[in-house]
Amino acid sequence: MSMNFMTPGEIAAAAANAGKAKTELSFMKMVLLGILAGVYIGFGANLATKVGAAPDADSAMGIVLFGAVFSVGLMLVVICGAELFTGNNMACFISACNGQATWGGLLYNWVVVFFANFLGSLLLVYIIFQGGFWMAADPATGAIGLSAIGGKAAGIAKAKMSLTWGEAFCRAICCNWLVCLAVWLGFAAKDVVGKIFGIFFPIMAFVASGFEHSVANMFFIPMGITVANAAPAAAAEKFAMAPDAVASFFSYGTFISANLIPVTLGNIVGGALFVGGFYYLIYLRKK
Repeated sequence: MSMNFMTPGEIAAAAANAGKAKTELSFMKMVLLGILAGVYIGFGANLATKVGAAPDADSAMGIVLFGAVFSVGLMLVVICGAELFTGNNMACFISACNGQATWGGLLYNWVVVFFANFLGSLLLVYIIFQGGFWMAADPATGAIGLSAIGGKAAGIAKAKMSLTWGEAFCRAICCNWLVCLAVWLGFAAKDVVGKIFGIFFPIMAFVASGFEHSVANMFFIPMGITVANAAPAAAAEKFAMAPDAVASFFSYGTFISANLIPVTLGNIVGGALFVGGFYYLIYLRKK
C-alpha cells in the first residue's frame, strides 16, 4: 500500500530535482514568479500587521494568531507556484551539492529571485498604502495621523531596524531553518490539505518567535517607512523622536544596512546549510 506522503529520503531527492528546475527557468519566468512570491508573502505580512494592531495582540493567543495568519503567504507560494528566495536557498543548494544544478545556476537564481521578490513586495506596499488603511484623520484638526494599523506597521519597521547586526543575523538563521522545513514538509505531502498543514506549523512558529525573514521584511519595513514618512508628525510623537529624525531613520538606507543585509545572509545559512546541506549529507551524498 503506497503512503500519501514522501519519506525524508524521497523528499531530499524531490527537493534536489526541484532545485535543478528552478535554476533552469527562463529569465522572464524567474522574474514573474519572483514578483508573485513577493506579493504572496506580502499578503501574509499585511494580514499579520492587521491582526497585530488589535488591542489584545500582545496576549499569548494574539502572538500565536499573528504567526498563524502569516502562513497564508507560503501556502500561496508553494501551492499556486512562485519563486521565493528563502525557499530556493534550500532547494538550489541541495541540488547543486548533488551535482544536478550548477553553482552558477544557483547564484543566478538567487540573485534574480531576490530582486524580483523585492519588486513584488514594493508593488503590494504601494497598492495597500493607496488603500488608506494606515491613516486616521484627527476629528478636531483634520490632520493626518496613524490608524492602529499604520502605527503597528511603523512599529514593526522600527523594531526590525533597531536590531543589532548580530541579532538580525541569528534570528534570520532560525527563521529560514523553519521556513525551509515548511517547504520540506510541503514536498512531503501529496495532497493540498497535507501541504497546508505541513506549511502552517513551522511558519506560525517562526513568525510568533520573532525571527527575521528577508522577503517578509521587504514588505514589513517599506510599509513602515512609507507610513512614517506620510505622517511624520504622528510618527515622531508615537516613537518620541524629533520630526527630522523620522525621515533619517525610516529610510531605505537604514533598512538595507541595518536589516536586509544581515537577514539575507542569515537566511542563506539557515536554509542552505542547515536544511539543504544537512539533508544532502544524510540522504543524497554517495558514501
